[in-house]
Amino acid sequence: MKLPRQGRMRAAFVMLIAFVLQSIPLPTALDVVRPPLLVLAVVYWSLRAPGIGGIGSGFLAGLALDVYRGALFGQYALATTLVAYVGVRQHLLIRNQTPFQQGLFVFASLVAWEFVVWLIDGWTGQPTGNWSRWLPVLSGTVAWPLVAWLLERGDTHAQR
Repeated sequence: MKLPRQGRMRAAFVMLIAFVLQSIPLPTALDVVRPPLLVLAVVYWSLRAPGIGGIGSGFLAGLALDVYRGALFGQYALATTLVAYVGVRQHLLIRNQTPFQQGLFVFASLVAWEFVVWLIDGWTGQPTGNWSRWLPVLSGTVAWPLVAWLLERGDTHAQR
């Protein structure tokens, strides 16, 4: 099945905007609680349209984070691909759930993403940080309903 070009372009545009928003410098106090917008975009597209924003998109988004953050090459790619894989595998179950249940899935996905990054940091001798490294998991979970609503709203306008 050939995927619509417009859908692929929209997903790529959304992920590019999420990457740019994640890359904008913020004061330290705000940067600590910045939600992982690129990971939320990967989760959204993995649940909404797995053929468009699935595992490959998660891998490319993770590689972009690897390069941007100067991390061990493949660290964020592995974590983001894992999140995308789980989203693709569970998309039929999760996308029809209530917003609260979707929020629990997003929370678990963000915890898994941060845990993989934290684990690789520890294995490679990088500083693993303190408890504040887990704050983006909470802010991402809180931001999920707004992110999903904005992307859904944009998608319904695009289909008209």
